[in-house]
Amino acid sequence: MNVVRIDGLPPASVLADAAACIRAGGTLIFPTDTVYGIGCAAEDGGAIDAVYASKRRPPDRPLSIHLGAVDDAARFAARLSAGARAVMRHFWPGSVTVIVERAASRASAAARNGGTIGLRFPDDPVYRAIVRATGPLAATSANISGEAAFAGIGDPLESLPVATMAIIAGPTKALRESTVLDCAGERVRVLRAGATDPALIREVLTGVAPVDI
Repeated sequence: MNVVRIDGLPPASVLADAAACIRAGGTLIFPTDTVYGIGCAAEDGGAIDAVYASKRRPPDRPLSIHLGAVDDAARFAARLSAGARAVMRHFWPGSVTVIVERAASRASAAARNGGTIGLRFPDDPVYRAIVRATGPLAATSANISGEAAFAGIGDPLESLPVATMAIIAGPTKALRESTVLDCAGERVRVLRAGATDPALIREVLTGVAPVDI
């Protein structure tokens, strides 16, 4: 695994290497605002299989699509409910994963052919520089399934899954995983409470969509 440690924004050479890695069907470990992720090109089925194998992830658990802009959501969603739009408007970029109806022709391997897909737009300058270079990534947390997520503290090399390339940039901002919201229907359901307080989500969605916490 090619491990690159940086302090601050990644230099152009690192971004070029990350982009080349993804174009070639490789896998990449990268920081976000919550925990580190492991991912690949959003619709590269072979690379997605490699992420599952490296992480030892159960094959029926979908990956999320990590985006580079709010507007990218429309590329992968069949529809965005009022609740989804409000959450994206108020909390993106940020530590919220939004599950929406998947566009039938997009990200089928990452979604395990399901009808929904999780979308993320992390608020981290290193991540945003990387995803501008690579394009959207099909990703999940960079840990072996069942073990603690890596948030950039300590030496990760023994605990991380193997990837083609890893960009290590120190501790993440939140040090915990994202809050996951099911916004595929008209009600918004909190599937996992994480770095964004569900009480804030309820407040934002008052009068927009009912929330199940």
